[in-house]
Amino acid sequence: MTLIDRTRAVIDKRQVLWTLVVRDLRVRYSRSILGYVWTVLDPLLMSSIYFVVFVFIFKSGKVGQQPYFLFLVIGLLSWQWFSGSLTDTSRALLADAKLIRSTNLPREIWVVRVVIAKGVEYVLSLPVLAAFTLFYALQGKVHFNLGLLLFPVGLVMEFVLLIGLGLLLAPITALVTDMARVIKIVLRMLFYLTPVLYAGNRIPAPYDKAVWLNPMTGVLEMLRAGFFDQPVVRGPVILGAVVTVALLFVGAFTFSRLERSVLKEI
Repeated sequence: MTLIDRTRAVIDKRQVLWTLVVRDLRVRYSRSILGYVWTVLDPLLMSSIYFVVFVFIFKSGKVGQQPYFLFLVIGLLSWQWFSGSLTDTSRALLADAKLIRSTNLPREIWVVRVVIAKGVEYVLSLPVLAAFTLFYALQGKVHFNLGLLLFPVGLVMEFVLLIGLGLLLAPITALVTDMARVIKIVLRMLFYLTPVLYAGNRIPAPYDKAVWLNPMTGVLEMLRAGFFDQPVVRGPVILGAVVTVALLFVGAFTFSRLERSVLKEI
C-alpha cells in the first residue's frame, strides 16, 4: 500500500480514531486528582523556573526575544507536545498489543491517535498562552504582525513531523525495546539543542546551520513569528519543512516494511 492508500485507510476509520483519542484523554485525566490542570500547570511551572534561572540568576534574559516569559511559554508548550508524543508513540504498538492483534484496524491508527491526543492537550493549554499574550499586550510589549498567520502552519508542520517520527519509531521500539530508553536520552539532549529556551538567531555561525536541520527549529520560528518584533528566518522554516516531509515518507516506509515482523513479535 502507498502512503496515500494508508492515509485513506486511517481517514475511513476516523470515528474509531476519535473514540480512541477520547478514551486516552479520559484515562489520563480520570487517574489524576488535578486532571486537566496538569496540562496547564506543567509548562507554566517550567516556564517560571527557566525565567528565574536565566533572568534573575544568570542575568541573561536576552537569550530569547522579549517578553522572555511569553517566549518560553510558546516554546515549552510546543516541546511538551513533541516530547510527549514521541515518548508515547514509540510504545504505542506494545501498549495496545492485544487490541492490535484482535482488530482489523490500520496499524498506523495506534500511532496517529497518540499524536492527536497529545495535540488536543496542547490545544487545551492554549488559554495559558492567550492569557499571557493579553497580559503583555496590554503593556505594549507584544508586537502582533502578519506572522500570526504562520502559527497554524507551524502546528500542521509539527503534527506531520510527529506522525513521521511516530511511524518510524513505533515498529523499531516494538522489535527492540531498548529504543524506549534511547529515545528518552535523545529527547533530553534534543531539548537543549532546540531553540526552546533561546532564540535561534543567538546561535553563532556556522553552528546555526546545523540547528536548522532540526525541524522543530522551523516550527518554533513560525509559532513565535506573530508575537515578536523579529523577522522570520526562512532558512530553518524551509529546511525544516523538507526534513519533515522526508521523515514522513521514511516513517511510512519503515512502518510498512516492519509491520509483519511487529505483529509476530507482539
